Amino acid sequence: MDEYVDPPELAAFAALDHDRLRRRGYPEAVYCEGKTPEQLAVIAAAVRDRPGVTLFTRAGPLHAKAVLTELPGAFYDADARLLAWPAAPPEPTGGLVVIVCAGTSDLPVAREAQHVAAYLGRPTEFVVDVGVAGLHRILARLDLLRRARAVVVAAGMDGALPSVVAGLVSAPVIALPTSVGYGAAFGGVAALLTMLNACAPGVAVVNIDNGYGAGHLAAQIAAPHDTVR
Repeated sequence: MDEYVDPPELAAFAALDHDRLRRRGYPEAVYCEGKTPEQLAVIAAAVRDRPGVTLFTRAGPLHAKAVLTELPGAFYDADARLLAWPAAPPEPTGGLVVIVCAGTSDLPVAREAQHVAAYLGRPTEFVVDVGVAGLHRILARLDLLRRARAVVVAAGMDGALPSVVAGLVSAPVIALPTSVGYGAAFGGVAALLTMLNACAPGVAVVNIDNGYGAGHLAAQIAAPHDTVR
C-alpha cells in the first residue's frame, strides 16, 4: 500500500486514491465540476510529484487556471475541458483506439474520450463528421475502423451511428451519447435510448457526455494482453 501522506489541508474535502494505479493499473482522475479553484490548487500540488498520469476532467476556465498555476506546462484542452499531468502522454502500447465523431457539435466530448485513451497509454486515431446523414463518409473510413481494437462513437441527435459502425467492424463499439440535438433530443436522452436499443451486437453504452468513461473503457479493452488483470 502506498504510504504517501497528503497535505493536511486536503483532508478537509478530499481523500486522493494514490494507490489506484498499482491496484487497478490506471490512475485516479479528478472531476472538477463542483470543486472550487482553491480546492483544485491543493489537489494539483498534491499530485505534482506522484508517479503516473493525473487527469482533471470537466475543468472550466477557473479550474484550469488554478491547476496550471500549480502545474505549469500541464496539457490543457479548453474545448474538451480536460487537463493532464505530466503534459506528454505515455508511449502508446496495446491496440488502436479509434474515436468516431458524428458531427462538429460532438467534438468536445469526443476529444475528451480521445485524450483519456491516449493518456492511459493507447494509440488513437480520430474520425470526424461522419454522421448517418451521409453514410458514404463512414464507409470511406472502413480500412481504419477495421484496424481498431476498440471504437468509440460519439453522436447526438438520433444517436444512430454506433449501430451502423458496429455492423461494419469486428471490434467492440463504445457508444457515447452527446447532449446535442433539437428539443425532442431531450439533452441526449434520445441518443442514449437509441444506443441502448442498438440491434447490432457488441455495443456498450456510457452515460450522456461521458467522454472520460468511454475513453477509459476503450483503453482497457485495447490494453496489451500481458497487462490485463
